[in-house]
Amino acid sequence: MSFAPSPSPLVPCPPGTDAPPTCEVPHFAPVRVRGGQQVRRLVRHRRRAVALGLAVTAAALVAAAPRGDDGARGHPAPRSVREHRAVQRVSAPVRIADSATVRLLRPGDRVDVIAAEESAPGGNARVVARGARVTKVPDPPPGATEGGALVVLSVPRSTAARLAGASATARLAVTLC
Repeated sequence: MSFAPSPSPLVPCPPGTDAPPTCEVPHFAPVRVRGGQQVRRLVRHRRRAVALGLAVTAAALVAAAPRGDDGARGHPAPRSVREHRAVQRVSAPVRIADSATVRLLRPGDRVDVIAAEESAPGGNARVVARGARVTKVPDPPPGATEGGALVVLSVPRSTAARLAGASATARLAVTLC
């Protein structure tokens, strides 16, 4: 039996005769895929990975939660505003000792009111009202240059009582918040 190359495609050639001759393959650097770096970075920063996992889980739970009658998902139905006892705010006129300071105030400003005792040597000062909103700064009457200036503040009812009591025994000052 002879295994000579056959020109006909129907006659098979002996195994290995159709392979190209061997040659040496040059050395080259390995091919690296870019996407693998992100996974390694997440593994190195475990806290971020855990936080990301928790955020995705929370979003999935909220999205999968059944809808209530009001259409809200994941949150309880809010109680009516009337059920919460609202802090009743009142307008309290307050005479500030320094009239030049009052001229700096505008409606909408937030101020702290400080009472400085006149009888105490060295000045015993205390904060009477924090974050009171200025509602009005009336113009001083003509000819009134001393005795301070009036300002109207919006404060809770309990704070208004403290302001009235402090203005009877101390000089009041304001600081802008």
